[in-house]
Formats: sequence, C-alpha cells, structure tokens
Amino acid sequence: MGFLYYNGVTEFEFDDRVLAHLKAAIGTKLRRQESFFVNWTNPAEQGSGRVTIWMSPAIPVFFRFAGNTPPSLNAKWVHVLVETANTPRGMTVMREDQVDSAFAALAAAQEG
Repeated sequence: MGFLYYNGVTEFEFDDRVLAHLKAAIGTKLRRQESFFVNWTNPAEQGSGRVTIWMSPAIPVFFRFAGNTPPSLNAKWVHVLVETANTPRGMTVMREDQVDSAFAALAAAQEG
C-alpha cells in the first residue's frame, strides 16, 4: 500500500497499482494546469464514508509507493480517470475491474 500526500499534511492510503494510475491521471491534469475534484469511497477498515479532495496546480501533492517496481500502466484506466475528472463529480477512483463499465458509461454520456 502506498500513500497520496495532499497539501503536505494529509495522507491517503491506496494500493500501489491504483496509486500508480492515479499518479498518471492526476499528473496529466495538473500538467495542463487544470483543477478538479478527486473522490473515492473508503472501505470499512478505513472508517467507511466518502472522500473528495480538490486538486490544483497550487496544492502540493506527492506519491509514496510501498513497492520498488513500478507497475505497468493500463492506458484505458488512465484515460477513464482523466475523463471522469472532466465531469461535475470529478475524477472517480476505481478498481481496474470497473474500468470497462466506466468507459462504456462515459461513451454513452458523450453520445447522448
């Protein structure tokens, strides 16, 4: 498990593979100087509930991974994360097995 550190003081724990994809998607948006929400649901062992943070190029973030070897990235997963950031709800953290249905929902929303 790795950590996303937000504003230098708050840490959020994620699986290294999820965190690697968040890093790629968040980096894409911040390089474009775009601000956006990131939201996720906490599992019961982390107290349940939902979390939403505001990402902006002005807010420092950094990523700390538990493992030494970076995982290979799933381009579709990164794409879906970036595209959900363009919605009013914001970037939605999801598991890899949720990517195909999220991709289909985004495509349907763009068509309709």
